[in-house]
Amino acid sequence: MLSGFEALDPLTLALILVAGFAAGWVDAVVGGGGLIQLPALLAVPGIAPVQALATNKMGSVFGTTTSAVTYARRIRPDLRTAIPMALVALAGAFGGAAVATVLPGRVFKPIILAAIIAVALFTAFRPQMGQYTQLRLKGRRHLAAACGLGLAIGFYDGLIGPGTGSFLVIALVSGMGYAFLEASAKAKIVNMATNIGAIVLFAVFAPGGTLLWGLGLALGAANMCGGYLGARMAVARGNTFIRWVFLAVVAALAVKLGIDVWNENFA
Repeated sequence: MLSGFEALDPLTLALILVAGFAAGWVDAVVGGGGLIQLPALLAVPGIAPVQALATNKMGSVFGTTTSAVTYARRIRPDLRTAIPMALVALAGAFGGAAVATVLPGRVFKPIILAAIIAVALFTAFRPQMGQYTQLRLKGRRHLAAACGLGLAIGFYDGLIGPGTGSFLVIALVSGMGYAFLEASAKAKIVNMATNIGAIVLFAVFAPGGTLLWGLGLALGAANMCGGYLGARMAVARGNTFIRWVFLAVVAALAVKLGIDVWNENFA
């Protein structure tokens, strides 16, 4: 088990920080930065999986907070929807983490894989989807739907984790009718809440040494830089740019989940 930040050689540390920067950029645009950052941490010699998971969340919370603030300052998303959705997602994440202790995430992965492939195909063949915000619901029904989605995706984050930000964008665009830019802004606020919840869980319930504080803070700095750049680029380039990055990240997520399903059931 890795004992701390000082145990890493300079090349390994540099590669992790590059992965953290790239993850922060991807996460700021469409979510899914954990697909880059978590495998980089798992490749570190001597690191335990629980250490990698906890340190990944610790680094990510800096990136999601930075990109959430950047979006909030530049496009001013509707916080009347985003904040209740974030709070409900936080509760969902706690519930998902509790279920994960008794029911393994692999039970749900085939269903999630099928759903994400269906949404990716739907998005690919509907080029106008997500170009403009055309909300499907109004008032209390809109808020109730947002909170329901937040609860479900927060539960997924606590149970399985990878791709939570991308699932939030999927739900907000295809389920609620937001444009990609507005959806990405709201997704960052919600994802920030679930990341903070995960950090609290690891800090309170995990054994000592699970959170690698030095590495997590360094990773957080790299994530912040990537998150700031990604959010600014997304705002500058708009919905079409986000749509293409979204499709690329969702394809990567589908491949990752597909490999997991194969290894867990057939390998």
